[in-house]
Amino acid sequence: QVQLVESGGGLVQAGGSLRLSCAASGSIFSINNMGWYRQAAGNERELVAIISRGGSTNYADFVKGRFTISRDNAKNTVYLQMNSLKPEDTAVYYCNANILRQYGGTWSNYWGQGTQVTVSS
Repeated sequence: QVQLVESGGGLVQAGGSLRLSCAASGSIFSINNMGWYRQAAGNERELVAIISRGGSTNYADFVKGRFTISRDNAKNTVYLQMNSLKPEDTAVYYCNANILRQYGGTWSNYWGQGTQVTVSS
């Protein structure tokens, strides 16, 4: 069994900052890419940022220069530092990880339960 548990969401004023964390636990042999997605009410889920095991990153255009993704491989944890938040950043943020549960097995995608981020104007 694998679990991804997010924390750090909440209510913040426009221009403020939040830091999200997501810790993977359970039967894990290795983790490849880890990422953050978000889904606003009435919209589809969209990619925010992704980071490889080696630290290579990619960001959606709408967060470049404001958000920073990082990870701690020893702790199986990924972070999302969100600065200069805007009301349009309001959404449920989901953690995603590509995980190998045992040597010789298959890679599978896992999702966290989501954490609400609300930015007031």
